[in-house]
Amino acid sequence: MAARGEAGDRGPKVRSDCWIAVEIREAGGVEIALESKVAGLYGQSIRTLVAGGCRALGVAHAGIEIVDQGALPFTLAARLETAVKRALPDCAAEFLLPMADRCRYASRRDRLRRTRLYLPGTQPKLFVNAGLHEPDGVILDLEDAVAPSEKDAARALVRNALRAVDFRGAERMVRINQGELGLADLDWIAPHNVHLVLIPKVESPEQVVAVAEKLGRLVPAREVFLMPIVESALGAWRAYEIATAHPSVVALSIGLEDYTADIGTQRTLQGTESFWARSQVLNGARAAGVQPIDTVFSDVTDMEGLRQSVLEARALGYVGKGCIHPRQIPVVHDALAPSAAEIDKALKIVRAFEDAQRRGVGVVALGSKMIDAPVVRRAVTTVETAVLVGRLRADWRDAEVRG
Repeated sequence: MAARGEAGDRGPKVRSDCWIAVEIREAGGVEIALESKVAGLYGQSIRTLVAGGCRALGVAHAGIEIVDQGALPFTLAARLETAVKRALPDCAAEFLLPMADRCRYASRRDRLRRTRLYLPGTQPKLFVNAGLHEPDGVILDLEDAVAPSEKDAARALVRNALRAVDFRGAERMVRINQGELGLADLDWIAPHNVHLVLIPKVESPEQVVAVAEKLGRLVPAREVFLMPIVESALGAWRAYEIATAHPSVVALSIGLEDYTADIGTQRTLQGTESFWARSQVLNGARAAGVQPIDTVFSDVTDMEGLRQSVLEARALGYVGKGCIHPRQIPVVHDALAPSAAEIDKALKIVRAFEDAQRRGVGVVALGSKMIDAPVVRRAVTTVETAVLVGRLRADWRDAEVRG
């Protein structure tokens, strides 16, 4: 019986994706049966791509069926490779399209991470326009958003997206799976300019070190940043140890859905059941000198609830929040940004401090109030943040605060 593999999706509601079936044969070359809504424009290009993919994957004889609903080349290539490898599990070859220049930009340790937009690793239709919503980061998710039977397909799609999709300057993040499965994920994503890896359900420093060390072997010339996610009572207890597990850790996040399940309770809007854990993760991150990142807000229709959740997180000291829908991004950015009143107060403090320094005065005063060093540091941080998020011009000494 001929070996056969399928990958992808088809049906009236499918868009920007395809379904490919590969039947390996003993002779006859490669025969391609194509059904595509864009066949008139791109039919020959699709056939050429698939033929090239067969050569790259070592398939000389096969019958290939394609039902295409406007899939881009990176998706077609990923679906073909997955179908071939499901038919031929021992196939170790890859089908890589050229890496686009738009995918080669770098990140940095101290960049803004206010928002990270989760994108299920099996939904290529969501990848292409993600950068238009201006998140600070995009997360191509290989873990919870992907069914166990589709992990292989998600790896190929995520790898190809890292090589092809323009995320418009957003930090290129991937959430890997747990344990050995997650370490195997790294083989697929590390060489393709992933900026940051999220490590789920971390409960010990050793989990972080294992990921960091494998990344070091796979891409020794380039640092890949790490964001461990604390999702259990034990993880929260060890927050500082996790945050300091390796120099590549730049942020520490908390996931409350799994955490509340772990402690045997329900997540509420009030958040009293998770206050200790959020405080623990926040203090662990701050003590380690990395960014504390809050959990997602799961109701994508409740914008006011989201705003209040972000304001609460900001009051605790968090600097970012997960987003599961693009409409959440502007709300989070606005709620995390310093207000005009906060910026105005911070400017007055910074100006008073700079004036005292110019005059050689050791005591800083604003009106009748003395200003100590922590207040000045907080004001400087507010001003720097306002510049970064566009609420204050870089030449603010001569500019008015934007509304």
